[in-house]
Amino acid sequence: MTNKPMTDRPPMSPKLLAALAAAAALLAGCASPPSGPLLGGDPKAACEALAGARIAPEQIVASGVGSGAATIDSATLMAAAPLAVAERGPTPAALITPAVPSYCKLLGRIAPVDAKAPPILFQVNLPTQWNGRSVQYGGGGFNGVLISGLSLLPAQRYDTPAPLAQGYVTVGTDSGHQNQPNTPPQAFALNDEALVNFAHASYKKVRDVSVELMKRAYGRAPEKMYFVGSSEGGREGLTMAQRYPEAFDGIFSRVPVINWTALQFAGTRNGLASMGDAWIRPPLAKLVGDAVLAACDQADGLSDGIVSNPKDCLRRVDVTRLRCAGAPNDGCLSDAQINAIKTLHAPVRFDFDLAHGVREYPGYGVSGEAAPANGPTGGWMAWWSGRAAPVVPPLPDNGIAWFYGSGAIQYFYARDPNFDVRKTDPNALKPRVLEVSALMDSTNPDLSAFHARGGKLIVLENMSDFAQSPYAGIAYVDRVVQRMGPGRVNEFLRLYTAPGVDHVGAGAPGNVDLLAALTAWVERGRAPGELQLVEQETKAPFAVKRARPLCEWPRYTQYKGGDVNAASSFECKGD
Repeated sequence: MTNKPMTDRPPMSPKLLAALAAAAALLAGCASPPSGPLLGGDPKAACEALAGARIAPEQIVASGVGSGAATIDSATLMAAAPLAVAERGPTPAALITPAVPSYCKLLGRIAPVDAKAPPILFQVNLPTQWNGRSVQYGGGGFNGVLISGLSLLPAQRYDTPAPLAQGYVTVGTDSGHQNQPNTPPQAFALNDEALVNFAHASYKKVRDVSVELMKRAYGRAPEKMYFVGSSEGGREGLTMAQRYPEAFDGIFSRVPVINWTALQFAGTRNGLASMGDAWIRPPLAKLVGDAVLAACDQADGLSDGIVSNPKDCLRRVDVTRLRCAGAPNDGCLSDAQINAIKTLHAPVRFDFDLAHGVREYPGYGVSGEAAPANGPTGGWMAWWSGRAAPVVPPLPDNGIAWFYGSGAIQYFYARDPNFDVRKTDPNALKPRVLEVSALMDSTNPDLSAFHARGGKLIVLENMSDFAQSPYAGIAYVDRVVQRMGPGRVNEFLRLYTAPGVDHVGAGAPGNVDLLAALTAWVERGRAPGELQLVEQETKAPFAVKRARPLCEWPRYTQYKGGDVNAASSFECKGD
């Protein structure tokens, strides 16, 4: 920005000077100047003026599907609120409600084209002092719940400000359907428009709406836009890079449920394999988890409950050594249970190509099997084996993957709520499998358009994840490299792995400020260098319990001596 003489400008008021000083402090170190406050100098009036605003359908664009108009149902100026920490929550990060500044909370909806389809609900949060950027949050599971955009980001350190507190506009959606009591969360897929919105369209539509709202609120479009998501939200991030490469400048995708179709068949297959006498009871999950640690924990030079090289460990662990010599009991495995575990570790192979030529879903890895089932976290008990043997229809105590996969088979593929999932055969459902795969599978390895427009992508796989196989994301990045070449891929993509960390980020050091790394890469051309994973207390001031280097795949951490809780005592080894 060039310097110009100030003599032809009127003097600034003390109030305006104070506002600018506050914005400068908030944005210290940012590459671009702040876009300033909400228009009009009166945030409350500027916010409330957006109530009832309408955005025309032609301003909302998504491939292969139309859109109705967007309407703002409410616009409320929210007061700043301090940090709050709960005693209990479904995940460690969910305990923390981060501090927020004063902001304008917009709740709205995008009307469907099909009168029978539900609307797309969204929330856009406009900070009174804006840094010129936005962050759109991804969803989780089958969505159907409005994402507020007020929480910490996936993998974010607990002691860093949430994006809204950093001056970002934040955006969330329910992806175009609303969960209903006593109704399976997959039931929305019986409506074609709702399914397309869930697959990809809603995220782009809400993105377009948010841009128009920023223009109206601040008088200009955002300078940079980011998408951050985990699990289903991670898939959404990769979907944006593949389908809408112009939509976002930077994307962080954690534990993405990529190759979505094959994942649902894998969850169903693994549940069927562990029915009846093959069920892995909680004591047996601990038996296997202990055996994995005994075989692999010390391979990195330190016995700390973290398997640093799970790929090598997978080759070394042999569950047949735990076979019962006599009657089955809690200290050994029956043949049926051994077969169930081998099924979990084996790939799911199809007799025909899914989207983008994919034919299989990789088997699951090792480590973290014995983590306690505590809501949507934990190891086998949470995601696979559950607290009760899988049955039809699923019980609340069954593993989440069985509940998700079997429901997807019924509502997405068979499109019959009464379909007997014990008869699941992809070949018998092939036309519909191909149709859904084309919609849902974020496996297109051609990211050349995203790369050409300067987009940057960071993928993080947690290696003790049993909600989805971390090797699916690894295989996808391998295919991107094969398609585009390692030199080009290194210009815009990084793949990191976190050993010992489960699907939601618990179990080992798993927190890292990847939004800062992403913005530095996008805006200053500074590619991610040495990053650090931390495990923190969930009470303020969120002390770091232990730390590790965050290694790019296929490298892994090796202990080299010193403080066992310090990242500097480890190094990344391997190719």
